[in-house]
Parts: sequence; C-alpha cells; structure tokens
Amino acid sequence: MATDVDRQGMLAGLEKSKKVMEDAAEFGRSIADKVDKIYLVGCGAPNRIMLGLEYWIQYYSPSTEVRRYFPAEFMAQDPKRFDERTFVLLGSKSGTTPETVAAAEFVKDRPCITASVTQTADLPLAKAVQTAFLMGETDQAHTGMFMVMQALIGGFLAAKDGWNLHPKLMRSLAALPEAMVETQLATEARAAEEARLLKDDRNIYHVASGPMFNTAYVIGVCILMEMQWLHSYPIEAAEFFHGPFEILDANTPFIMMLGEDPSRPLMERVLRFAKKHTERIYVYDSRDYAMTGIDPEIRPIVAPYIVETALYRICVRLAVWHNHPLSTRRYMWKSEY
Repeated sequence: MATDVDRQGMLAGLEKSKKVMEDAAEFGRSIADKVDKIYLVGCGAPNRIMLGLEYWIQYYSPSTEVRRYFPAEFMAQDPKRFDERTFVLLGSKSGTTPETVAAAEFVKDRPCITASVTQTADLPLAKAVQTAFLMGETDQAHTGMFMVMQALIGGFLAAKDGWNLHPKLMRSLAALPEAMVETQLATEARAAEEARLLKDDRNIYHVASGPMFNTAYVIGVCILMEMQWLHSYPIEAAEFFHGPFEILDANTPFIMMLGEDPSRPLMERVLRFAKKHTERIYVYDSRDYAMTGIDPEIRPIVAPYIVETALYRICVRLAVWHNHPLSTRRYMWKSEY
C-alpha cells in the first residue's frame, strides 16, 4: 500500500471540477430570481458537503429557505412547502446511489428546478435531473463535488442577495487543489507519527463544530468506520456537553477539529474542557495551514477540506499499520441491503 502524497493524481482528479464549477456558478445566477427554497438531497459524504452549503446559505442569505435531507427521509416526509419556486440539488459520487436516484425520480414530474453533481453523463442520477454537472471519473470526487456545489451556491447568493465575495470564492476554489497538496506535504511527518500512536486504538472520537462537522463525519464514518472498521464516531461540539463528554477519559483518543467560521468558540470550549482531563487529544486547526491562494475571507468556507486532507494522511498510514487497504469492504457493494 503506497503512502506517498499523489500530487499529480490530486491535481488531475480535480481539473474537470475546476472547469465545471464555472458553469455551475453561472447556473446558480440564472435561477436566483426563480427560487425561494433550496432542498439539498444526498446520502453519506455528499450529505455532509451539503451541511456546509446549508450553513453558509443560512449565514449569508436573508431571503432563502434551505433544508438538507437524506433521500429516503425526503421521500418519506414529502415536504408540503415544495413548489415551483423550489430548487432541488442532489449529489452522488457514484451517480448510482439507489436512494438518491429514487429521490431524483420522485421529484422529476414536479414543478421545480432540479440539478445534480456526479461523475459522468451515463449515470442514473445524471439522467434523472434537468441539469447535471459532471466531474468526470475521479478519485477526488468528494472535493470536486464541493467545488462545483459551492460555486453554484456562490453564484446564486451573488445574484439573489448581492453577495460580494463570489469572485474571491471562485479564485479560492480554483486554488484549493494546490492548497490541499501543500497541506498534505506539510503534514506528512505528523501524520506518520500520529498513525503510529493510534494504530492500536479501536475507539476514536472526532469533534467539530459548524461546517467542520463535515470533516469529522467524513474522516470518522466514511473512512475510519467504513474503510478500517473502527469504532470511530463524530460528535458535534454543540452537543458535546449534553451527554458525549461523559465518554472522555485518559485513554480514549479524541481528534479535535477547529475551523475559522462563527462556530469556532464552540470547539474552543470543548478543547478547554478536554485538556483538563486527558492528554490524548489530536488538535487539527485550520489556522495552522497556509492555504496558499485562498482569500482570507474564503478560508472559513474551504477550511473543512484543508483539515480533511491533512487527516486523510493519518488514515492512509493506519491502513498500512492495520494491513487493511482503504478499498476493503465487508458488506458495501457485496451484499443486498
């Protein structure tokens, strides 16, 4: 199992997303006067990308209602405020996620605007919506989906609410792939050492607040739980003192993730408390990374992806310690579920 940073693979894997995000931004502008409600629909990691979108729409837009759904819940609930001024954005890296495709079919004949982000035009999700944004076949689909979706929402906010950070957002998203490579190279020594320290742990907790919870979920669930079969659980900082903090002890590792958005004080409170009771804390603070090319005003929006790319290096090395490749699955794609 290779552990080297794949600079060329990362950059090449996001090249098409860099181009497509320009079209997505223009699309966002074009629908702004037709939409009052945005429904974000996706499973797993795409749903957590949407958590960040939801956060920033709520923060910046005084005029738009936004809701985030898991597809099965969306169909079961069948929101009654759904109408012709609703925009439904669906995401699936594979483009075949059964529940997400079913949700796209569920709204297909309704008087709304639909779009999806996936990899190629032949995929069911791409065929089931009015407009599909295609990242191409890529191992960097998670970041690529974020770039395209965030550009779309940025364009929408610029046209609907006069959001003046859109040009800075687009330049920063274009710079994100290089900033991620920069981050991984800068964190290699730390990742190797911390993977060694964590290699015998079967229980790991990940704590984050606001849009950074996307990273806690993706690292904790989509990688360490799914790909390493660890008891690896993400906790929202706002909930930490309402039950989860009782699990804190001197032996259990906690990975703490701090961003630069308005929710940061929630994580700072968690960290202050944790330091009183354990030394097994691994702090990943987006302020520690250069993020070359990222505008200071956009850093809070892209910070989760910078921290995620740093933490991913630990996951790669844990896979080697465990002799358990990240591609290994027990049930996913192998059984009926």
